[in-house]
Amino acid sequence: METAQLTPEQLDAQSSRLHDTDAWQRIVTGWERTAHEPAPPPPVPAGEALPTVPPMHPDDWRELLSVPVDRLIEDSLRALPARQPHERPLPGRLGAVVPERLHAWRRIGQSDVRPSTHLGYARRVLTEWGWQNTPYRLRNARGARCVCGAMLTAHRLGYGSLDTVDRAGAWLITELRAQGWTGLIGPWNRHPGRTAGDALALIDATIRRASSAGH
Repeated sequence: METAQLTPEQLDAQSSRLHDTDAWQRIVTGWERTAHEPAPPPPVPAGEALPTVPPMHPDDWRELLSVPVDRLIEDSLRALPARQPHERPLPGRLGAVVPERLHAWRRIGQSDVRPSTHLGYARRVLTEWGWQNTPYRLRNARGARCVCGAMLTAHRLGYGSLDTVDRAGAWLITELRAQGWTGLIGPWNRHPGRTAGDALALIDATIRRASSAGH
């Protein structure tokens, strides 16, 4: 996998550009809506007998489905929330403050993950290494990260490709728009009064949104 050379500011800008594309808007438009309810049957005129329904064979229920059973199972599994990551612990406090390039070896042999899973690792970075709101700084002297910095760190630790990071950022912006924030992630992160709890709540809401959409 490639190693990111992005800064938090660049990631923020790229995620915003992806969010504004027509293709992305087609992804996020209507993801939370279910199918229309079936229309009720017409009323039976007075005096007419109700139609008789022949008994069903135990296997006849499959004929009532509009899609194959395998497709239903696949869609249900894809809609399940992503499991919180637990495969590898994060490096200790020293790992939080050393240069990011020293973590590059952790990407060797790692497969890609969904954006919601990537955000789960970014959440771990914030909870274990700390959150900070210095404008567009990957980390502070203690190793704490901003939201974008946590996403880049998760990538550099081997959790998700650059494309996954961009899509995770676009899901974050989608969630921010739903909450009424019209700016980028960085200005939200450093807004006066912002807390670490706010940052974790934003990531949790984004994970639920992306997972529900199969991402």
